[in-house]
Amino acid sequence: MTLGFSVLASGSTGNAFYIGTEKEKILVDAGLSGKEIERLFSEANINPEEITKILVTHEHSDHIKGLGILARRFNLPIYANEKTWKAMENSIGKISLDQKFVFDMEEIKTFGDIDVESFGVSHDAAEPMFYTFHHEGKKVALVTDLGYVSERIKKTVENADALIFESNHDVSMLRMGRYPWSVKRRILGDSGHVSNEDCALALTDIIGNNTKRIYLAHLSKDNNMKELARMSVENHLNEYGFKVGKGLDILDTDPQTPTPLYEVV
Repeated sequence: MTLGFSVLASGSTGNAFYIGTEKEKILVDAGLSGKEIERLFSEANINPEEITKILVTHEHSDHIKGLGILARRFNLPIYANEKTWKAMENSIGKISLDQKFVFDMEEIKTFGDIDVESFGVSHDAAEPMFYTFHHEGKKVALVTDLGYVSERIKKTVENADALIFESNHDVSMLRMGRYPWSVKRRILGDSGHVSNEDCALALTDIIGNNTKRIYLAHLSKDNNMKELARMSVENHLNEYGFKVGKGLDILDTDPQTPTPLYEVV
């Protein structure tokens, strides 16, 4: 039984990630309208009625916009840590008690045939955390919305078969862009977002023999471009001796178009 996933949407306008097996089908975040997420499911050939639960990373609107709607429509349990629950409870509408579950940071939970490990990140939210997914010796890591990549995070996600990793902005584009300095400072700070260069530097410590695919995620609409992010990361990795395109692929993500469902084999 294989582990498959799709980055349904990734970016500052909305985020949603699907991962599952024949037994267990998990949605991580629901940062678009319920209607939009159902469209993304359809394009990725995923039946939303088969989703078994939703995991939440943090309470920012681009991660929870459609959370309450989907949970109520499909009667789905929601998992988040206590601080995130408290921070988002006024934004997602009424959720029945039997749909509310706590998933603490630095915890491992088993859902069907998938083991899910949560880990904390540095971001300006109540208690943001992301996840690695383990199934039959395969590992997929989801890591975005972090101001910097700590050694602990590197150890947690290293040598994953596939990585969905933040490459949010080009520093020069951000510095020269239209954002007010207060926003620029937030993005560049330790609780903001990871740049293309910092993404590449972190990946040099994370990529292992098992790593075959890296999806560059949460790209800024205003301060990055897919081609620039991919070129920056690829060039840096090639300089460090990684052979991109020869068993290691760098792929794009999009806020409106899901990536093809990929099976980790």
